[in-house]
Amino acid sequence: METIVFDIGETLVRDDRHWASWADWLGVPVHTVSALVGAAVVGGQNATDALALLRPGMDVAEAELAREAAGRGEHLGERDLYPDVRPALAGLRSLGFRVVVAGHRSARATEQLRALDLPADLVVSSAEWGVTKPDPEFYARVLKASDADPRTTVYVGDHPAEDLFPAKAAGLRTAHLRRGPFGHWWADHPDVVESADWRVDALTEVATLPGLVRERGAGDGGAGGGGAGPVREDPERPAERGATPTLRALRSVR
Repeated sequence: METIVFDIGETLVRDDRHWASWADWLGVPVHTVSALVGAAVVGGQNATDALALLRPGMDVAEAELAREAAGRGEHLGERDLYPDVRPALAGLRSLGFRVVVAGHRSARATEQLRALDLPADLVVSSAEWGVTKPDPEFYARVLKASDADPRTTVYVGDHPAEDLFPAKAAGLRTAHLRRGPFGHWWADHPDVVESADWRVDALTEVATLPGLVRERGAGDGGAGGGGAGPVREDPERPAERGATPTLRALRSVR
């Protein structure tokens, strides 16, 4: 492997302040928004569908523009980063990997993320390209911008339908991160287990993935080769929550 690409939301960045700002904008308690977002996650829906329940008929994109105009738009700072972000990214770069940050974020938030001077070779977002995940073009843009070969590239993310499945379809290797509501709830779904080359609980585990260093530059990138596989198993979790949605339902989470 040569390039490690990281999603942004709930991979590098905590989204609690994001949802708290929406609660403030809509004038509802934070726990109400959090509970509805959780319900959307469990139902295989878009997390922003929770906002439509609070304000039926609201155009979320227009509301985001209104928040920006009012000076209450998206904001990212050091306190929004998960504590393992800097050591994980720095560690990978020290091993000679190309480190890329690429996810769905506003142009303003992307500039704020760049201002944090993360140990990354490239920081890009969907807003700059006008294409969002899970559109295959997003992953094509990531590979082009980072001059990376999909066979020697790993995409690390929490969201099955926006990160794991489309990255896999684009020919990249994938590491599913058990973090955030989507990452935790869907971690042991059979489709996630089958699709992920690796599964991790922390970003610092990425540098120690089985076969990662040994495969650098090999170019074969075949799933399951070189000892690749889940680094964590928790077979009892699916039974705890009962029947799980199908792959088709998961793919509708956008």
